[in-house]
Amino acid sequence: MIDRTFTLTYNGGTSACLTSGGTEEILMTDMRFLHFADLHLGIENYGRTDPSTGLSTRLMDFLRAFDTIVDHALNEDVDLVVFAGDAFKNRDPSPTYEREFAKRIRRLAEHVPVFLLVGNHDLPNAQGRAHTLEIYQTLEIPNVYVARKPDLFTIPTKRGNVQILAVPWVVRSTFLRRDEMRGRPLSEIETMMMERLFTVVHNLQEKADPDLPLIMAAHATVQGATYGSERSVMLGQDLVLPTSLFRHPKVAYGALGHIHKHQQVIADPPVVYSGSPERIDFGEEKEEKGYVVGNLRRQRGGGWAADWDFVRLNTRPFVTIRVEARGELATETIVEAIRRHPIEDAVVRLFIHTDAESEPYIDNRRIREAIEPAFYVAAMHREVEREVRLRLGGGEGVEALSPLELLRRYFVSIGKDDGRIDVLVRYAEALMAEE
Repeated sequence: MIDRTFTLTYNGGTSACLTSGGTEEILMTDMRFLHFADLHLGIENYGRTDPSTGLSTRLMDFLRAFDTIVDHALNEDVDLVVFAGDAFKNRDPSPTYEREFAKRIRRLAEHVPVFLLVGNHDLPNAQGRAHTLEIYQTLEIPNVYVARKPDLFTIPTKRGNVQILAVPWVVRSTFLRRDEMRGRPLSEIETMMMERLFTVVHNLQEKADPDLPLIMAAHATVQGATYGSERSVMLGQDLVLPTSLFRHPKVAYGALGHIHKHQQVIADPPVVYSGSPERIDFGEEKEEKGYVVGNLRRQRGGGWAADWDFVRLNTRPFVTIRVEARGELATETIVEAIRRHPIEDAVVRLFIHTDAESEPYIDNRRIREAIEPAFYVAAMHREVEREVRLRLGGGEGVEALSPLELLRRYFVSIGKDDGRIDVLVRYAEALMAEE
């Protein structure tokens, strides 16, 4: 029988507390969490300096997305914010980037617990140096939790405690420095790394309280995930985690970072990449950007489960225009193709495919006027088909041409544009001079 009810206040929120027979306990209700990752502050490609702020316009894009995430967490009664790694573009962010990130983390932490996982872009390049998020741990900022190594956190929220099992980016060099690893093939080292990680994670899973919800937060590549544009720069560096690492009855949700493409890689329990909140480059042109909000709920038979939704952000569009332009109306064809695309406030690249006979009819001024509404023109590339006949005998034979002339003709025959040919020939000339 319940004797009385009272309210516990926590950071502006409340949690129902009951006492029965003189024993007080916090009733665990559904808990709301917000999960985002791969902010990458410092990416400023396809931008310019904003004269009113002195900051890059692309930095402002990323901060605008970050502000939307913070606003959602504060306005929609979220109990916990989980950031799954890669706060900055690189391991040495400028003080300006650090300031802008800290302002928003502080705003969050004044109202809701914030968990920060260390990703590969947050790590220093030398042992003993601080990682980019370490200052929050060093200063013991209230309501901010930082994970640099695998560990189990119990975080109080206004609706009860939540557990987070942290799996930060696994650094291969840490294992390579060990004496027992010397001379071993890389495949064997990776097997030993995985076995070690499995042991550590399993022990933490077993240690977790089954009466509390458990989120696994990992910055890693998980088997079965679809890569975005980051794959080209991470090839050969990833330790791919098997899905079995997350399939533990205590795990309610997996919050992933590292891959920029939003996706769910496991259905039960749901293990989800939130994706990056802004587009990094044209490799992410077709991807929707955003973050995840979810609920942790107690199951009737015991344990916890999670449901989640992807919240799409209104981010900077990237638009690629490809057009075949031939004949006297080549310019009209190009302009019409531009008008058919939503280029206003977008980062745009234009590829024009034409032939040598049509090229004189292309009016660059009219094309620039048509594309002017774009936020940024990343490229205007013209691919011109040229018919090339090399005379192999008599007159100007191949033997009469210099090596550089032969090289130039070869580049023309395979369709390289004039500007690119000039650059390649200059490099070739410099190499020949050195030789």
